[in-house]
Amino acid sequence: MDSSLPILSLSAAAVASAAAAFPKLQARLALSRAKHRSLSGHSKMSKIVARLVPHYEFDIDGFFASDGAPADIATQRQDAFFRLAGLFEARYAKGRQMTAEAAERISDLQFTETYRVPFQYSRLVREKLGTSTFMQSSAGVTVTDVDGNLFYDLTGSYGVNIFGNDFYKECITEAEKRARALGPVLGPYHPVITENVKRLCEISGLDEVSFHMSGTEAVMQAVRLARYHTKRTHLVRFAGAYHGWWGDVQPGVGNPVSPHETYTLADMSERTLHVLRTRKDIACVLVNPLQALHPNANAPGDSALVDSSRRGTFDRTAYTEWLAKLREVCTERCIVLIFDEVFVGFRLAARGAQEYFGIRADMVTYGKSLAGGLPVGVVCGRKDLMRRFRDDRPADVCFARGTFNSHPYVMTAMDEFLSRLASPNFNAVYQGLDETWNGRASALNTRLADGDLPVRVSNISSIWMVQYTEPSRYNWMLQYYLRAEGLALSWVGTGRLIFSLNYTDADFSEVADRFVAAAEKMKRDGWWWHDAALTNKNIKRRILKEMLRKRLGRAEH
Repeated sequence: MDSSLPILSLSAAAVASAAAAFPKLQARLALSRAKHRSLSGHSKMSKIVARLVPHYEFDIDGFFASDGAPADIATQRQDAFFRLAGLFEARYAKGRQMTAEAAERISDLQFTETYRVPFQYSRLVREKLGTSTFMQSSAGVTVTDVDGNLFYDLTGSYGVNIFGNDFYKECITEAEKRARALGPVLGPYHPVITENVKRLCEISGLDEVSFHMSGTEAVMQAVRLARYHTKRTHLVRFAGAYHGWWGDVQPGVGNPVSPHETYTLADMSERTLHVLRTRKDIACVLVNPLQALHPNANAPGDSALVDSSRRGTFDRTAYTEWLAKLREVCTERCIVLIFDEVFVGFRLAARGAQEYFGIRADMVTYGKSLAGGLPVGVVCGRKDLMRRFRDDRPADVCFARGTFNSHPYVMTAMDEFLSRLASPNFNAVYQGLDETWNGRASALNTRLADGDLPVRVSNISSIWMVQYTEPSRYNWMLQYYLRAEGLALSWVGTGRLIFSLNYTDADFSEVADRFVAAAEKMKRDGWWWHDAALTNKNIKRRILKEMLRKRLGRAEH
């Protein structure tokens, strides 16, 4: 009997240890289930996969028949490709030369030129379909390149251009006049800053303001302050959402260091709400309202167009309901809810996404358009969250400064922007905004459907993305046909079309005509050939086999 006591004691200890570990295991399981079931929700796995993907490229024959197209279709595509290449060479001669020379010493340009299309096709596209990176002028809704080619501007200056290029020219011109007396004196504030702060507090519905040099910096400061005041470590971001390029908000591919205090969870998920309700280490939740167009999906660049599975569907009611649930949970758990409106701020409504969705955040970040076309980042927040020091502990501070924070020229440009935004006449631009842009998207989709063209658009107001209705490995070619028709796109191609709000019906009609013409030519040139065996699943399987053969040294391309 005595000899069994140690065994019983050990058993009891094991049971106690297991019982203590069980809640942790439950919490870990809940966290894993809340992640989106894709690589975008699993940052560590995405980096592992990225390291395993081998580089390969098609030879001239494989390039035009990588989907298994018959020889006549491949020849048709090849002829069209080199015909388009000849057009680009003649039309963009000066700009292409300048771009090639600049790319020798500008690393950003090397990156963007390389990642316009899937890597298997990239080299030949760069050589033959290079476009001009250089523009010399803008007017209305158009831009003109250094070769004198006129384009309808669908780039939106990465989201800056909300009200049209002329609007921002005026803001900058008037700002320069007003800031000239003080000049680039840094440290002291230009007097105009007081009015800017007042208006920003009114727009955001929050108490205090912090100025920064970029949207990325604004988000960094908001997260830092949230951690400082909650005394918690982790931030929550949603799979696919972009919040700048700094480490904590860009886990996975693109970040050499794996953030250890970031949870990447699924958007619009009850499992995510459960994690927020049950964990004690979450300081803040970051929301980029642009994700409402493509929840849980990365920014839709054409370099990721390996098939036709890209989809975007905006349901304002559903996303509003999701944000309301998120707001409720964050309030309940004292988690700081941060709206990152760097991209969408002032595009959806005069008071931003908070007004558009009817949800009040604890902190809001702005950037892009706010400074009238000049670089800026802004944090607006509750008074208790914006304080950077503690009265009772003078050494306990949350430090953030910047040499160019509150630059006089930026502040006067911001005042010009905000003054115009507050004008009743100017504010009329927001009346019926969704109806206008939803109607334009619907009209274009009708024309595309009537023409039996396998391409559609989806949108959140004036921010659009292009998606495809039939399986294809060559959807990325559409960007070059669009450019040939005089439509200016950003380096991500058809993934994001950004219209300024000064587009008239006549302007849009011209864009729609050119868009349809580009799609018709692309179809006529054989790029959208397919048969019953060509499905998105089979395309992905084909690519996987190509990669495996390359890894195993069994393929030559």
